[in-house]
Amino acid sequence: MPKASLPGKCFDVAIIGAGVVGCAMARRFTLDGARVVVLEKAADVLDGASKANSAILHTGFDATPGSLEQTCIAHGYREYLEIHESLGLPLLKTGAMVLAWDDDQLAKLDGLVAKAHENGVMDVAMRSRAEILAQEPQLASHLMGGFVVPSEYLIDPWASAHSYILQALANGAELHRDSEVLAGQFDGSEWLIETSKGTVCSKQVINCAGLYGDVIDQRLLGKSSFIIKPRKGQFVVFDKPASDLIKAVILPVPTATTKGVVIFRTIFGNLAVGPTAEEQTSRTDTSTEAGTLRELRAKGIKMLPALEKYEVTTVYAGLRPATEFQDYQINQDATQNYITVGGIRSTGLSAALGIARHVASLNTRSGFNGKTITAPICPNPDRLSNYHPRDWQSPDHGGIICHCELVTRREIEAALDGPMPPATLQGLKRRTRVCMGRCQGFYCTGPLSEITKGRINPPIGVTDE
Repeated sequence: MPKASLPGKCFDVAIIGAGVVGCAMARRFTLDGARVVVLEKAADVLDGASKANSAILHTGFDATPGSLEQTCIAHGYREYLEIHESLGLPLLKTGAMVLAWDDDQLAKLDGLVAKAHENGVMDVAMRSRAEILAQEPQLASHLMGGFVVPSEYLIDPWASAHSYILQALANGAELHRDSEVLAGQFDGSEWLIETSKGTVCSKQVINCAGLYGDVIDQRLLGKSSFIIKPRKGQFVVFDKPASDLIKAVILPVPTATTKGVVIFRTIFGNLAVGPTAEEQTSRTDTSTEAGTLRELRAKGIKMLPALEKYEVTTVYAGLRPATEFQDYQINQDATQNYITVGGIRSTGLSAALGIARHVASLNTRSGFNGKTITAPICPNPDRLSNYHPRDWQSPDHGGIICHCELVTRREIEAALDGPMPPATLQGLKRRTRVCMGRCQGFYCTGPLSEITKGRINPPIGVTDE
């Protein structure tokens, strides 16, 4: 194996994967005083499972009591509420409702409420059909009953992870993109990790590779204790006026394999329906299927009939790194200074901070070379929430480039000139929401191609993204 790319430098912790969990992990270990490097095989962060989700901060009311997933969600939820103001992250308390639409679902409600209370979510309470319809009058009349989960929130799924990794970078961490981990060797005290851009030295490895978690285990350990079974979730996003139809997140009675189809507002002012739950073998196929999307739209309309009057703005799909196990697969090999964080499915956004805290607690080393950072530098926040102040409302923003999403020139240039500039159009979209509105970039790609000239690859207009 070649010598390390950075002679004389060995990190305390190498985190493989820059999804939301990897970003939270980088923040946690950096603030704990570790010299951290994040290795991401894609050109940008959040390019795998983390790029598509429902963006709800869950309480974990329906998780299996006593499970690692439930513990991490509860801790992650609390920490998010503690730090969101310092990181400038938007938070919209909408609450949620779990609704029954037939006798079988109705019969399960009492058990779900009892589970929520066992999980410490004590404000979960039953509501009659009349009480629910009084609060959400647009729901279909065949509703039979349900319960409320008042403490669920809407958040920005991308700004959260961006803030975690940006805070890590601001406080000394390093991020290497386009750096796929190919192999590695542990000599009893240090890892030499071979990547597509050279070799990195680290005392510890934390595998947060998401959809490729088992692959990385095989490459570095020669074995894996789980198999990733990608589960696709397709979503339908309705035009912004549809968001006035509901206030709360509308949840179904969950099954053993999925939380089911949800109706939810987004922090960006749209209303979405999804996801589906489709097992597949491909780790990269996020295509959508017209028939499935029609069925998804019809399910939404069945629960919320007024949706039929609103147009669909866009559709998308994401993959969840499910395994053969129901619980998270977080395993430590202390003899090789190695921790695997696998099987983080749809609850990863809510649990990320809790997962990072749990993994930090598994660290048995006496300490890192650096000191715990008690007053960390906080990055400038993304301001993308339609329910909070936006950049276009401030003076001297340079003009609005994307009129559907009200994205300013200043926001685009700030992202391009920032400490973690986007390398692709998709990365720029996640930082600014440019091209993500009703016209899907039809009107703004012209000026955007000029602003981003020489900054992203492929250039806008050369390859349609």
